[in-house]
Amino acid sequence: MKCPFLIAAMAEDGHDSMVAGKIAVIGAGIAGLCTAKTLMALGYDVMIVEKEPDLGGVWAKSRRYPGLTTQNPRETYCFSDWPMPADYPEWPTGAQMQAYLQSYADHFGVTPHIRFSHQVLNATPLARNQGWELEIEGASGRERLRCDWLIACNGIFSIPSVPAYPGADEFAAHGGRVLHTSQFTDPEQARGRHVLVVGYGKSSCDVANAVAPISAATTMVVRHLIWKIPKKIGNVLNFKHLFLNRLGEGLFPWRELRGFEAFLHGPGRFLRNAMLGTVQGIIGRQLRLKDLALDPGVPLETIARSTVSLVSDGFYRKIGEGTLGFESNVEILRLGPGEARLSNGRIVPADIVVCGTGWHQRVDFLPPDVRDHVTDELGNFRLYRSMIPVGVPRLLFNGYNSSFFCQLNAEIGAVWLAAYLTGALVAPDAASMNAEIDARLAWMNARTGGKHCKGTNIVPFSIHHIDELLEDLDLELPWSTRTVQWLRTVKASDFAQVWPRFLAKAHAAKLTDRVQGTASLTTG
Repeated sequence: MKCPFLIAAMAEDGHDSMVAGKIAVIGAGIAGLCTAKTLMALGYDVMIVEKEPDLGGVWAKSRRYPGLTTQNPRETYCFSDWPMPADYPEWPTGAQMQAYLQSYADHFGVTPHIRFSHQVLNATPLARNQGWELEIEGASGRERLRCDWLIACNGIFSIPSVPAYPGADEFAAHGGRVLHTSQFTDPEQARGRHVLVVGYGKSSCDVANAVAPISAATTMVVRHLIWKIPKKIGNVLNFKHLFLNRLGEGLFPWRELRGFEAFLHGPGRFLRNAMLGTVQGIIGRQLRLKDLALDPGVPLETIARSTVSLVSDGFYRKIGEGTLGFESNVEILRLGPGEARLSNGRIVPADIVVCGTGWHQRVDFLPPDVRDHVTDELGNFRLYRSMIPVGVPRLLFNGYNSSFFCQLNAEIGAVWLAAYLTGALVAPDAASMNAEIDARLAWMNARTGGKHCKGTNIVPFSIHHIDELLEDLDLELPWSTRTVQWLRTVKASDFAQVWPRFLAKAHAAKLTDRVQGTASLTTG
């Protein structure tokens, strides 16, 4: 549903009050940084509340696990107006990503606006829709502040989910440790010890791959096998040429099939199936999945259901050599002193259990009545365009999705929010937004079997989502650029003119003159 860009009649719905300038952003990860940078450029007074001592979200040093690298090549995982350093490798390390984000925040003046090591305990809506009162806590204690708008950018990877294993207390009493991958930041903890790594996602494989050479033994405990994608298909073709373009996304059915995508999933389905089947065969042989008894037994296209995970360098070689143990189709039944009992009957030595078992998608800082609007009874987030909760004034979200191009989704999302806040864009009525949310959740549930990160997962439809936002703003990419993106990798620089084009329209309409920025948020 397209939202017209410049709306002349805004006063009747109170939209004029939306431009008040005090904004609190929760989280200094990718989404929080670009949201703050974008709104500050319009004159808004922005403060970021970040619970960690450093910025970067999943890339912060305080939560960076061993072996962490990007899944994207650098030209696809930077902001459109801030390229990564030319000397970065194609797949930057976690430390390099954090340094890049720090340079972005420093360059655009965001860093001084971050309150590090502070957590939002409670966010309470003020009477008459006048904004929010926040209770935050830091080393010096608790304080309250008020803001006109609250934007949650803490994302879906902020609350670790760790299983409550039977016997965990006894395991800990004898020196054992159970950690989430985000809490396992020092590989030396594994030196000379027996390590179990739970899960088969990228974080689990990265950790196991990194600590296997220094541990007494490292064993992966995997409940379900999934397809993993090599960085280079057949050891030759960079995966970005197959999956990080419009053709790669088009191989998986979007909600509305139009143009060439309708052909691929209609009369041309045999071409689409042949492409995926060929790639599946190459990957299976390249990784020796049948020889290692690690063939998932499902089609490659199932990667679109929940997560897409790249192969950690040397991972399958270690399994083949026996330097990395692998227990598939099992789970931990119970922990005991120095050991773990698995569901296949095996008892294996264990000193450390590292869990790549996902994240809780929750907004605990919101009061229960507000959470009832933000999420449904299943915990799914009900957010229009992944950003607006229906019926909750002056509360917005950004970065509440999981995608290959999460930084671009967040960056274009920030422009979309800027348009909404300045009055350049008016959202549909509540009934229309709820209908759109219902349809999206039903589609996601059907295509993923319910495994869609509580309504936030858009993998592998990153570009489709960005297209929706740009269409709302009447800022679509030129036809020539979109056409080229069908065959070559989508680059962040393709979107470099989106923000300047928005600014030109906003200035022409004098919308930026309406922003009421002030020196600081009100505290008290």
